[in-house]
Amino acid sequence: MLLGFVLVLSVFSVLEIRSATAMTKFHGFQQKQMLFLGLGIVAMFAISMVDYHRLLDIANWAYGFSVISLVAVLIPHIGQKVLGARRWINLGGGAHFQPSEWVKLVLILAMARYMWGKVAEGKELSWSDIGKASALVVVPVALVLKQPDLGTALTYLPVLIAGLFLGGMRWRQAAWVLLGLAMLGGLGLATGKHLKPYQQKRIDAFLNPDSDPKGSGYQIRQSLIAVGSGGIWGKGTNKGTQTQGDFLPIPYTDFIFAAFCEEHGFVGAVVVLLLYFLILVRLIQNAQTAADPPGTLIVMGVMAVTLFQIAINIGMCVGLMPVTGIPLPLMSYGGSSIIFTFLALGIVMNVRMRRFVN
Repeated sequence: MLLGFVLVLSVFSVLEIRSATAMTKFHGFQQKQMLFLGLGIVAMFAISMVDYHRLLDIANWAYGFSVISLVAVLIPHIGQKVLGARRWINLGGGAHFQPSEWVKLVLILAMARYMWGKVAEGKELSWSDIGKASALVVVPVALVLKQPDLGTALTYLPVLIAGLFLGGMRWRQAAWVLLGLAMLGGLGLATGKHLKPYQQKRIDAFLNPDSDPKGSGYQIRQSLIAVGSGGIWGKGTNKGTQTQGDFLPIPYTDFIFAAFCEEHGFVGAVVVLLLYFLILVRLIQNAQTAADPPGTLIVMGVMAVTLFQIAINIGMCVGLMPVTGIPLPLMSYGGSSIIFTFLALGIVMNVRMRRFVN
């Protein structure tokens, strides 16, 4: 059932990318997306055949390799710089590897491995435990922020939140942690010292899109126009004026939901949201039926990251969130994002297939 919902969204992705790039220089990206989806499906079935306990056994080694790869990206002769950000390692032949996407999967496994021992002890988390779990996530977050890539760095935080919640963090501890994060976030926004100039402009544009309609507020305005102009039924495939007229920026990646809404309207948007809802419900059900705590921790980690990405991307398209580079799972164009998602879903299926194993 989970695979069925995923494949339907994948078909929507290919069709929308084909439509969104039909009149642009990116025409033909749907063929690359089909290749990424094919590789993702193969990777999903391959990883579902490996017992997830073995994956937990190598989680520490995978975490160390991930940190090394994030450091390597920052080295000028290894990492490739595009549009002011150094996020990719050039593999040659036009192929690129984005380590920050794969780190999400490694963090899910590493957090599950760490919390497994805490859950087995049956004790509430101490402040020392919370500190160690936080350090596990903060290290890759800091390295990704150096690239800079705030959007991807934020996707690591749901792994920490899910791990702490399922690991037994007390409500009083959670309140203190949230208060501390709110104070740090407020201080950062007030001073702007820890934000890049373009990040500060995106926040300003989110708070007041009309302040710079042709500059920092352009993306949000065009996205809102595209979503609103779709009406109830949409304008039809290849008939979106904002998308086909090249007004909507990057409609095949970050703003693919806005492009889909323009062409398929409110009804199409509801169908996509319903599919995401069914996928998330299925993930929660798989977590509840897992054979042991690490299985539950892994599936809920995947669910938390997926939910966060969906909420941020769609919220961005309808003006409820600042513009970030977080892709929409299973819909946005991109090999690293697609393959990560299918690998994560493969591990979820791995947990489900072994739910009756003692």
